[in-house]
Amino acid sequence: MSMQSNIARNKPGKIALRVLVTALLLGLTLMMIIPFLWMLSSSFKLQKDVMSVPIDWIPDYFYPDNYLKVLHIGTTGKDYHFFLAYWNSIKIAATCTVTSMLTASMAGYAFAKIRFRGSNILFLLYLSQMMIPTQVTLIPRFILFSQLNLVNTHLPLLLPSLVSITATFLMRQAFVSVPNELRESAKLDGAGEFRIYAQIMVPIIKPTIGALATIQFMNSWNDYLDPLVFISNWRLNTLPLALNQFVGEEVTQYNLTTAACCLTVIPVLLIFLFGQKFFVKGLMTGAVKG
Repeated sequence: MSMQSNIARNKPGKIALRVLVTALLLGLTLMMIIPFLWMLSSSFKLQKDVMSVPIDWIPDYFYPDNYLKVLHIGTTGKDYHFFLAYWNSIKIAATCTVTSMLTASMAGYAFAKIRFRGSNILFLLYLSQMMIPTQVTLIPRFILFSQLNLVNTHLPLLLPSLVSITATFLMRQAFVSVPNELRESAKLDGAGEFRIYAQIMVPIIKPTIGALATIQFMNSWNDYLDPLVFISNWRLNTLPLALNQFVGEEVTQYNLTTAACCLTVIPVLLIFLFGQKFFVKGLMTGAVKG
């Protein structure tokens, strides 16, 4: 009876704790989603109504011309070349994602399953690069690419993606979690290392590849500093640089800026919604083993 009474006594406390945690999470969720809702609402307003106080979350009118002006469809105003910047961003983000996943998966498999002299030292050198911020290497990279006459091209944005230290580390952890017996049995059947890697190991760690590909795409898509440093030709602009066109020294067109931001967010939302199921399962693969 005493045990039942203790359970009954603790039940209201557990319910109150759940309500408190739920309210806290709901509050944090609203704090994160309110800026996006304001951006979406402002993208359908006139410039004079964007900064009105109190905020008119649901406008009394619907003004889609902001999107038409950004995309330069049926208008005679300034051409912001948004479609070109969109294509440049898609091309760079997709290329960086594919190349980094390919090289990282190969390097991760080699570090996890193939023993060779100096492999541990080489892996430690790989990990040491994770402690160096990319901003520190910005000037050396600019000097190097300048000497190679690659500045003002997309190559300075694409070539560094050939080696992703973080992705290699996580791939290595994922391959470590795969039993060695699978590789040994495949070798007994006459399979080579590349066939074992491509047909046996890679399908097993698909969740990890999906999670890392999603993160890599989002990082490349949102990258602003590298395009700002290496690109000065408007024909090569990515979306983060194209957004600068709506910010002037005297006047900032907030209605066009929010419309452009909404268009920019669409691929990121689609990629995230498609790849969110890989996050928990993929990033936790090999976390308890290594």
